[in-house]
Amino acid sequence: MGRTLAFVYGVISYLVFFGSFLYAIGFVGNIVVPKSIDSGAAGPLVPSLIIDAVLLGLFAIQHSVMARQGFKRWWTQFIPKPIERSTYVLLSSLLLVLLFWRWRPILSVIWDVTNPIGSLLLTAIFWAGWLLVLASTFVINHFDLFGLRQVYLFQKGKQYTDLVFKKRFFYRFVRHPLLLGFMIVFWATPRMTLGHLVFAIATTAYMLIAIQLEERDMANMHGDAYREYKREVSMLIPLPKSK
Repeated sequence: MGRTLAFVYGVISYLVFFGSFLYAIGFVGNIVVPKSIDSGAAGPLVPSLIIDAVLLGLFAIQHSVMARQGFKRWWTQFIPKPIERSTYVLLSSLLLVLLFWRWRPILSVIWDVTNPIGSLLLTAIFWAGWLLVLASTFVINHFDLFGLRQVYLFQKGKQYTDLVFKKRFFYRFVRHPLLLGFMIVFWATPRMTLGHLVFAIATTAYMLIAIQLEERDMANMHGDAYREYKREVSMLIPLPKSK
């Protein structure tokens, strides 16, 4: 019964993530969804900035702290290890939902590309960024990344094994294509408002910090193989590195 409940919990957590991921596309792109990054009436500037900063900070803190190996070792004293990743995914998704719900638009326009070709190009880059994000998760192992592999193996009574580090596809050119995809998505817009700019700057700064924490964990887990990978492959911009 416990194995089945863990599996159901993992599936529900994944579905919440998938819904928040789809909503994020509309939220950032100002399309389809009822509440987007620029929808609604703008309020006073300073309170809006404070609320948006708190929402972004809550997500960043949870996302970084719960991803650290030390926290995982402590956390799995209280929750079953097979659902640790699903719990992380669920809490991250719920904080994203909170951000979407309580976000305060700041509608001062920073740039507005009205040229049809320029607007179309930025929109195409926006969608290419989302495609890069999604494709990168499958290169890593989409179902392990979002907790489904863990609960599936547990439900089948099989031992979970960590993924083997491999340099494949996008990861041959940059070390963090998934985060690169998010950066592209957050900046590629024909119409950049101040609220969108705050979102883009804050999330980019967070991702640059998160990269340092993640790479420290990766080096501890994979040792010299990952350190050599860092020497060979650029972090975000696909440029050749001297060996």
